[in-house]
Amino acid sequence: MSYLELRDVSKTFGEGATEVHALQHIDLSVDAGSLVAVMGASGSGKSTLLTIAGSLEDPTTGAVYVGGRSLSSLSRNGKARLRRQSVGYVFQDYNLLAGLSALENVSLPLELDGVSARKAQSAALESIEDFGLTDRASHYPDQLSGGERQRVAIARAVVGGRQLLLADEPSGALDSTNAEAVMRLIRAACHRGMAAVVVTHDAQLASWADRVVFLRDGRIVDQTPPAESPESFLVDLPVR
Repeated sequence: MSYLELRDVSKTFGEGATEVHALQHIDLSVDAGSLVAVMGASGSGKSTLLTIAGSLEDPTTGAVYVGGRSLSSLSRNGKARLRRQSVGYVFQDYNLLAGLSALENVSLPLELDGVSARKAQSAALESIEDFGLTDRASHYPDQLSGGERQRVAIARAVVGGRQLLLADEPSGALDSTNAEAVMRLIRAACHRGMAAVVVTHDAQLASWADRVVFLRDGRIVDQTPPAESPESFLVDLPVR
């Protein structure tokens, strides 16, 4: 069953001579439990696709459905609630708050959504344990390695039963070992039922996906399953 659907989505910025067609007639469906990788050159529309899928931007034309709900039917507050409760974001630069510990960074979205501090921290600790960070829970971001910070970011993105994970070059700042470990963690989250869309420039990392979507000049030009997808993503891989 599709959890995320983009139907004939286009996005235009500017007018007249400065008009830019960031996305053109995009049709994309992502099932619960599946991982879709998006590849393309710089400026092909990859990041715009993510922001529209996550309700951070509205399409110029077309429709977006998350969990069967049309985003156009939601108010601004409704979209914010959807993002807090159902959508997790992972970015290349982690976006962790320097003044909060790893545990506090993960629990913060739940507390902002009205969950009590005790319940939020309990859920955050469970998420951190899932990603092998129990002994780093009280550490601040500047006390963590790049791989550890990215694991905290993923734990924050999936905490509280979120159902859609959107990741923009989540492994771009990591070495190859840690980059593959991050993809394994995202793949494991999909195995637990999340739908995920990952933007990446690395074909090797894209091979972890169930489907690879190629963008060029704002259009989907191909959708090709990888020749070989790793089947051992649940095997532990150290992340430094």
